[in-house]
Amino acid sequence: MGAHNEELEQGLIEAVDNEQDTLEARETTYVIEPVQEFSGMEIRQIRRDAGMTQVVFAYYMGVSKKTVEAWEGGRTHPTGPVFRLLNILKKQNEESCKYVIDERTEDKHDNIALIY
Repeated sequence: MGAHNEELEQGLIEAVDNEQDTLEARETTYVIEPVQEFSGMEIRQIRRDAGMTQVVFAYYMGVSKKTVEAWEGGRTHPTGPVFRLLNILKKQNEESCKYVIDERTEDKHDNIALIY
């Protein structure tokens, strides 16, 4: 019997057990913190604490260097998903996460390494 058929069979068994109340339901609880917003100065500090240049930070965030400059200068403001990434990076900074650039590669975006 193939792996797909085995998964299907297991799923059907679980469904029957669930209907007959013989299967203990699994429960997963997620705690989702509210999105914390950061000012341009706070964004700059998070980037600096991570030891990143604006170019590396832009690549990390998936935006252009000009966008990072605009955020840090207060001309534009990031959206919710970016604030979520900033919060993650800030927490990593607090745990001494370091970013380095490996200059052995030619592609400027493939030379970022994360070291814990």
